[in-house]
Amino acid sequence: MTSSSRDTSARQPSGEPSPAPGRRANRSHQPGSRDIVEVDRQIAQLLDQTTQELRRTWRQLHRTDAPAGLSRDLLIRALAHQLQERAQGGTGAALRRRLRSLTTEFEKGSTSFAPGVVPKTGTRLVRQWRGRTHTVVVGEKGFEYEGECYRSLTVIAERITGTHWSGPRFFGVTNQRGSPPAEASR
Repeated sequence: MTSSSRDTSARQPSGEPSPAPGRRANRSHQPGSRDIVEVDRQIAQLLDQTTQELRRTWRQLHRTDAPAGLSRDLLIRALAHQLQERAQGGTGAALRRRLRSLTTEFEKGSTSFAPGVVPKTGTRLVRQWRGRTHTVVVGEKGFEYEGECYRSLTVIAERITGTHWSGPRFFGVTNQRGSPPAEASR
């Protein structure tokens, strides 16, 4: 990695906001083609570095030593991720807050991660919609509706109504609290 004090291509053009390391460089959250090319170049340089140089690069980016057991391959992948995150902007604040709250709930042993009601294979879900009866059969790999297999009840509900619906809610498949369960991910 080159130092920005010696590399004139890394200098900020006059009149543009100065991106802070680890922050989003532009308000549109869309990396410019120059940013992408530069990150690609830096990632390619990682491949040519020795393990010791990779550990020095880690120290520069993270301000701490790399974990002792991290292989060369994982060092390169982690450094590449960090470079991409800095150029393109990392995880948004709202998502970070949500992940923290989910982690807290999980650590407390909360049941909010329970999958809810998952219908057994062979179950028939029947719904009346605008004078017509719609039947969905729960299969091992998804849901069958009108001879076609779908992985999601939501797609079927949207096909029936023409607008976006929560599939589990549309078919009345809910857990005890009334919220729809996670759909089959088979």
